[in-house]
Amino acid sequence: MSDNILSVKDLRTSFTTDNGEVMAVNGISFNLDKGKILGIVGESGSGKSVTAYSIMRILESNGSIKGGQVLYKGEDVTKFSEKKMREFRGKCCSIIFQDPMTSLNPVFTVGNQLREAIELHTDRKGKEAEARAVEMLTLVGVNEPEKRVKQYPYELSGGMRQRVMIAMALACEPDILIADEPTTALDVTIQAQILELMQELQKKLGMAIIMVTHDLGVIADMCDEIIVLYGGRVCERGTAEDIFYRPCHEYTKGLLRSIPNVDRIGEKLIPIPGTPINLLNMPKGCAFCPRCENAMKICIEEVPQEMQMPDGHYASCWLNVKAAMEAEQGGRKHE
Repeated sequence: MSDNILSVKDLRTSFTTDNGEVMAVNGISFNLDKGKILGIVGESGSGKSVTAYSIMRILESNGSIKGGQVLYKGEDVTKFSEKKMREFRGKCCSIIFQDPMTSLNPVFTVGNQLREAIELHTDRKGKEAEARAVEMLTLVGVNEPEKRVKQYPYELSGGMRQRVMIAMALACEPDILIADEPTTALDVTIQAQILELMQELQKKLGMAIIMVTHDLGVIADMCDEIIVLYGGRVCERGTAEDIFYRPCHEYTKGLLRSIPNVDRIGEKLIPIPGTPINLLNMPKGCAFCPRCENAMKICIEEVPQEMQMPDGHYASCWLNVKAAMEAEQGGRKHE
C-alpha cells in the first residue's frame, strides 16, 4: 500500500487584479508521504503561500484554482463541496499562519479560540473541549496551561502565541500540517524552539508536514524533501543534501550564495542580481532568465522542463540540458 497522503498535480492558481490576471501558481506538482516533512522554499511572490492556501481552499475572493488536482488519499480536494471542505480543514489538514501576532483574535481568550476549533471539527463539547484545549497546550509546552486558557493573546509572548497556534492546528489530530512561515516575527532563540517542537510533535503524532519558508536555514535539518519555487514554478526538487550540496538551478545557487556563512566572516554576501519577477509580465521562457548571469538564448524563448540529475534529484534549467548534451558528445568522441 502506498504511503502517499497528498498529491498535487499541475496546480494552477490565479488572481484577478485591476491590471490583469496574475498566475501566482503555474503548474506545480509534488507528492507528500505519511510522516514526512516537505519544505517549500522561495522568495516573496514565488507562490509558496498561495500553494498552501490552494490546498486548503482559503484563497482571497479574487483568487481561484484554474487547473490541476489536489488529491488527498485519492480524492480531489478542488472538487469538494463547502461542507466537505469544512470537514477536511482541521480534521484532515490544518494550517499554522505566518504571523502569530495577528492570527489570534485579540477580543477572545486563548481557551475560547481553542475550544471553538475543537468543537467545530470534533465531537467534543463544553468541558470536554476545554479539557482538550488544556491538553493541547500542555502538549506544545505551554507552562501553566489552566491559567493560559483564561488569558487573552496580548498577555502572551510571541513564542507562546505561536505555540497556541500550533496547539489549535493539532487539536483535531490532522494527517497533514501546513506551516506557513511559522517562525516569522520570532527571535532566533524562539525560532529554534518552535522548529524543535514541530519535529518532536511530528515524530510523536506521525503526521506529515509541509513547511513553507523563504529561509533555507530553517529547513536544512528537518525536511525529507525540498522544493524550490520561483515565479510560481518549480525550479528544483530533491533531498536537503541535494539542494544544499549539489544545487543544479541557478536560482537555488543564488539563494545559497546569499546565506551568511560563519566560515566566510568578513566576506560580502553575494545577492541575486535584478529585481523579483513581475507576474503580470512573465518572460516567455524561464522565469529566472532576466536575473540569471548564465542565461542563454533558449532560456528567453522556451520554458525548461524538469530533468533528472545524475544523483537522482530534479531541476528545470537549460544549462543542465546543455551540460548533458556536451557530456554525451564528449563520450561519443572517446568511443
